[in-house]
Amino acid sequence: MLLIAAFPRFPLGVPLVPAISKGMNLSSAALLAVSHAPALDRMRQIPTEFWSKVGLGILIVVAAVIVLRKVAKVNPVVLSIGLLIAGTTIGFNWIHERNEPKWATPAVQIIAGFFPGKVRA
Repeated sequence: MLLIAAFPRFPLGVPLVPAISKGMNLSSAALLAVSHAPALDRMRQIPTEFWSKVGLGILIVVAAVIVLRKVAKVNPVVLSIGLLIAGTTIGFNWIHERNEPKWATPAVQIIAGFFPGKVRA
């Protein structure tokens, strides 16, 4: 009873992925490959710029995962000091240049009164 339950059951008794088996000869496998030709033709019509953007997006996601895994191994004190330095640098740049995002304008407006800014001509 346990042996029968270990084997997966497929709807209609066939696996979902077509495979070359004893019952499938080479001509039916070739017909299966030809049936995907219109999809390949439509993919070739998509501009190369789109595929380069998709590739860049995938590359960014992979790089972000790698960086996050490396950051997870860093000493928390070193990570805190690094984030403090980066946040302070960005904050002082926003105060001096006044190029902060709209959501930060109320806070930067208050803090900017205490620090020197650019001389406007």
